[in-house]
Amino acid sequence: MTDDDRIAIIGLACRVPGADGPTEFWANLTAGVDSVRRFSVPDLTVAGLPPETASDPGFVPAFGQLAGLTDFDAALFGYPAADAARLDPQHRLFLEVAWWALEDAGYARPDPETQVGVFAGCAANRYLRHHLLGNPAVQPAGGLMEDWDDALAGSTSDYLPSRVAYALDLTGPAVAVQTACSSSLVSVCQAAQSLLDYRCDLALAGGAAVVSTRQVGYRHRPGGTLAADGVCRPYDADASGQVFGNGAGAVLLKRLADAIEDDDHIYGVLAGWAVNNDGADRAGFTAPGVAGQAAVVAEALAAAGWQAGDVGFVEGHGSGTAVGDALEIQALTRAFRMHTDRSGYCVLGSVKSGVGNLDAAAGVVGLIKAVLAVRHGVIPGTVHFRRAHRDVDLAATPFLVTTGEQKWAGPRRAGVSSFGLGGTNAHVLVEEAPVRPAAGAGPRWVLLPLSAGDPRALRQLAGRLAEHVDAGGSPADAAYTLTVGRRRLPYRAAVVARGRSEAVAALRSLADGRDPDLAVPADAPAELRDRAAEWRRGGEVPAPDGRRVPLPGYPFQRDRHWIEPPEVARQSGGRP
Repeated sequence: MTDDDRIAIIGLACRVPGADGPTEFWANLTAGVDSVRRFSVPDLTVAGLPPETASDPGFVPAFGQLAGLTDFDAALFGYPAADAARLDPQHRLFLEVAWWALEDAGYARPDPETQVGVFAGCAANRYLRHHLLGNPAVQPAGGLMEDWDDALAGSTSDYLPSRVAYALDLTGPAVAVQTACSSSLVSVCQAAQSLLDYRCDLALAGGAAVVSTRQVGYRHRPGGTLAADGVCRPYDADASGQVFGNGAGAVLLKRLADAIEDDDHIYGVLAGWAVNNDGADRAGFTAPGVAGQAAVVAEALAAAGWQAGDVGFVEGHGSGTAVGDALEIQALTRAFRMHTDRSGYCVLGSVKSGVGNLDAAAGVVGLIKAVLAVRHGVIPGTVHFRRAHRDVDLAATPFLVTTGEQKWAGPRRAGVSSFGLGGTNAHVLVEEAPVRPAAGAGPRWVLLPLSAGDPRALRQLAGRLAEHVDAGGSPADAAYTLTVGRRRLPYRAAVVARGRSEAVAALRSLADGRDPDLAVPADAPAELRDRAAEWRRGGEVPAPDGRRVPLPGYPFQRDRHWIEPPEVARQSGGRP
């Protein structure tokens, strides 16, 4: 592909077990942290699990638990409390990561002429099934079945991208993608193609999954796909199955040539992608197909014009099922052997070992891992791997699986696979971003305009920005990004400072709740003091010199918006 055919990744966001964003996620990956939680009997009791279930020998108390699942910043997104409590938590999660991804790229306030598409998928609405239907806290006794359509309008997976488009005023195509576990990576492919076809100028892509609202474990059934001991061991000889988790992720995409021209911050580049289906060439409808998986990898390589010998890392589907992992390695080997006879040079890994299978969000989370690996030049190890799969002669393949991180050898090029139940496969190729020219010195004085949905969030935002600038972030670039790349919210403050140390001190004073007037020193230029005052009155400020850079995301003020299952609601007399 030429620059005009490649796609830049300019924004990232995720919420996964053990991490509330990409920075924490990357730290866990490189440290080899297993974020799948194992629960004690008291934990299960507190979670409300029936004693007979907790004591069942077939119950496995392990799950990729997502912190704060019951909570949501309803006011920020314009939801009354009752509506927020009925909203599928998957929709709530994706609203947050979509907001963050736009902010991370510096496009949370896109130009009205800019068409922003949304391509996303989510899992089945288990909250609707297990918490809302038949619940007196939602529907009074005697209500007609048709009343549910009004009470729960927009609650299915069909409405995930259009809900985001409405909440964030995005006017490009909003397309729901439903291909089971490959939904979010197929969404990335659809978004990239939409950009190439000039159907939009920016594209949000990703997914969300709440596989369990209780988040405490599952029943293991012999012969099934779930791990017998609650440990996910991709590509390992002792793999017994997968462990699920809850999470969400999103990326913001832009045509590479446009991103370079606009001097955007670029995490990595999508060089090629492909989507196919296994068809009937497999053991059954729910079984994976070697031919289809090999073909989708080969097609992506051909689209990018890459040789497999240049790919140093593959983030595999790697769910930890013995049959599935063996077939995946066989398929990858078939595709790679079309280009190279080398063995043991490409690292194969799976993030599912540390966070669980995130279902519809699994693909985009794997992509975020690969993008960060390419960016940092480090390939994280795969947790729980000890020895190669018994049915695979791994040494005879192009692949090796490592437990510790590896420095990148050769070009930083990676592949990402995601395969959905039913046979829809996706493979995406990622490479290093072009070198961004060094920034100028920036102005001596800067104006940092802050806004938030409430005073507490405003103080927290100031604190986060203080940490960012203190860690070496450019005050000039922060000023520019805040001005052109953040939404305008009702509570406002402004910092006028000369250099990094003054900016950090002023931001920290705001974070501590001190007089906001102290953030504008008396010796600042009169023009900047006037602009700060205008901003605080609700006006606008002109964009200064600078460029878009990643800044700390908005501090959502999450409160509990949750309806307990019907049996709990009945015990409480029908109260939420």
